Amino acid sequence: MYRFLLTPRWLGAAALTVVASAVMVVLGNWQLHRYQERTGINQRIEAAAGVDAVPLSSVMGAPAVAGTAGPNAGKSVAWTKVTISGRYDPANEIQARGRTVGAEVGFEIVTPLILDDGTAVLIDRGWVPAPAGGALLSPEVPAAPTGRVTVVGKIHLSESRPAPVERRDGRLDTRRINLPRLATELPYPVYGSYLLLTEQTPAADPAFVQIPSAHEDAWQNGGYAVQWWIFSGMVFVLYGWQARREALERAGGPLAGTRSAKAEQPLDRVAAADARAAARAASSASTSGDRVAEADARDRAATVTAERSDGTERRLAAPDDAG
Repeated sequence: MYRFLLTPRWLGAAALTVVASAVMVVLGNWQLHRYQERTGINQRIEAAAGVDAVPLSSVMGAPAVAGTAGPNAGKSVAWTKVTISGRYDPANEIQARGRTVGAEVGFEIVTPLILDDGTAVLIDRGWVPAPAGGALLSPEVPAAPTGRVTVVGKIHLSESRPAPVERRDGRLDTRRINLPRLATELPYPVYGSYLLLTEQTPAADPAFVQIPSAHEDAWQNGGYAVQWWIFSGMVFVLYGWQARREALERAGGPLAGTRSAKAEQPLDRVAAADARAAARAASSASTSGDRVAEADARDRAATVTAERSDGTERRLAAPDDAG
């Protein structure tokens, strides 16, 4: 009954089904990996308030060459709570414009913290609103503390797509905090990720608004993973359904009968129209009183009915003969 599955057309369909299912399984596994990755980030964000900060050097590699950025921290340590000590370099302070906090546009102020070994890590000290004159003007910013400071913050990965950097009102002005691009404007090696300030000794100026930690939408990736796995099974269900349908049609089963009945309907309507025409002719003959014409009309009606019955029986018998 299913020997047709060994034909080239069905073998090709089977191979395509297997390949499609395998691709969907791979896509589902990739979405699962993204779900696990984002879940880990959310867990680190939520745990940051209740865990002790670790030294920055324990989770990030130090940069080596002046004017370049070190290795990016990687998603596995993003939002980790770390601590570091050094001295701020206000001469190379950075203002990142067009940053939104609480639906208001302003600036993030990023100041290099020079460490004892001569390397630097960029510290996002917080957000300040744009001046009244417009978002393109430089904001009023509290001065960075002088002397040695200790910073506690969360690792933030370098932003992608570097933007132009220019000097404006004594600061480096840019749209994006892209470490490889900013490092080229600084005279010392720079760590490949920066820190969002959460605590500082001496205390940070209250004029700064702390940058919120945005949670990742991990459940979206989890849902996509399940969807891809369901699709990978559905392609086999579709293949099986098509094969069953083909087998029933070849065997003259219910599906074949349904198709035959549908094909007969137009022919039956033609025969019915002929029968009605013959009946009208017989009625006319009866009304006229012509017995010979009336008998001829009855004969024509009987002949049409018989031909219609014979044709229907032949069409119904055809699938059985083919089977």
